[in-house]
Amino acid sequence: LADLLPAMDGDTKTMTFLQEVVDILLAYIVESFDRETKVVDFHYPNELLQMNNWELQDEPATLDDILISCRATLKYAIKTAHPRYFNQLSTGLDMVGLAADWLTSTANTNMFTYEVAPVFVLLEYVTLKKMREIIGWSDGRGDGIFSPGGAISNMYAMLLARFKMFPEVKEKGMSSVPRLAAFTSEHSHFSIKKGAAALGIGTESVICIKADESGKLIPADLERRILEGFVPFFVSATAGTTVYGAFDPLIAISDICKKYNVWMHVDGAWGGSLLMSRRHRWKLDGVERANSVTWNPHKMMSVPLQCSALLVREEGLMQNCNQMHACYLFQQDKHYDLSYDTGDKALQCGRHVDIFKLWLMWRAKGTIGFEAQIDKCLELSEYLYNKIKDREGYEMVAPVIKARMMEYGTTMVSYQPQGDKVNFFRMVISNPAATFEDIDFLIEEIERLGQDL
Repeated sequence: LADLLPAMDGDTKTMTFLQEVVDILLAYIVESFDRETKVVDFHYPNELLQMNNWELQDEPATLDDILISCRATLKYAIKTAHPRYFNQLSTGLDMVGLAADWLTSTANTNMFTYEVAPVFVLLEYVTLKKMREIIGWSDGRGDGIFSPGGAISNMYAMLLARFKMFPEVKEKGMSSVPRLAAFTSEHSHFSIKKGAAALGIGTESVICIKADESGKLIPADLERRILEGFVPFFVSATAGTTVYGAFDPLIAISDICKKYNVWMHVDGAWGGSLLMSRRHRWKLDGVERANSVTWNPHKMMSVPLQCSALLVREEGLMQNCNQMHACYLFQQDKHYDLSYDTGDKALQCGRHVDIFKLWLMWRAKGTIGFEAQIDKCLELSEYLYNKIKDREGYEMVAPVIKARMMEYGTTMVSYQPQGDKVNFFRMVISNPAATFEDIDFLIEEIERLGQDL
């Protein structure tokens, strides 16, 4: 491929090649939204390995080979934009978001300083401020960062909470602080324990609080457990639990956090986007009292992966907690306002530009467009709930039906157990392309695939 740019006279060949790649992508996009196509052309891993030569060679391949590889990759990809793909919390494909992703990759820069990413750094500043206003913090004051997913955003929150209570931990480590305790619902995301493990706090220091029948954390149990033992430093309330989609009672939790002077975090990775909807934001009443909030626009808002924000109420805390003053990046004698060099408050050095997709989509839809999209998803979930509730014979035999579903490739939905309940389907609706007919199709397909069970 020595004849592509930056080769001499490589521009024509390069443009032809890229045009062919774009044609492959455009065909895939159209196919993804066609209900006549499968969601997945499923093969078992050993089959997929044998059917194509994925091995890396010493000699370069031809451009035609490269295009064949592009086609093969998409042939076996899961069509996450398909209106009948309900498998994960991130679904759909937004055209403006896609265009933004292409532009971001073309610009190919790093988010650490204004020096190398001037526009992107300013867009992150503007968008985070807007998100903080929507949370309800006065004048959008505070701080924040886009991170590689909700698990990392939650870990940032835990890191900040520990630093706020014991700043010496940054230099001296965990041996300088008493035994800490973090609290979260038994239905919370696994990332809370994962963060505790990574930060050296330990998974046994994460105390799981009982949830009620509908999956909401029980405040009385939280208070009881806070009083039991180690030094309480962090409570993570969940807005939209992974399985039930439950919203913890934030006002009651914030009262307890205030009483015992504990950092209150809201993991709204899944449900935080409801803040964009006037009809549904009441589910997060009390979120403005939190010290930090995780909010993933790559879920309910259908921004292309990845796009996860951590928002923090206190200004300057992230910087104090994370800065290392690297003199080759964050020189103090630059000719512009250094507050726009956000890299030193991040854990990462290299940081992908995630902001442009969200910002451009927000420009294209306006806040009201996002609101309409979210309202539609909730309307579809209510429709599904009502149809299932009134339907006879719905005793789910999830794993068997799921296996058949994958082999037929017509739709995708995930399943898991919860507590003492056996496997059940976990239905996710966050794809704006889905319709009432797609919900009907799913219900009928589950029945068809399971009729002999």
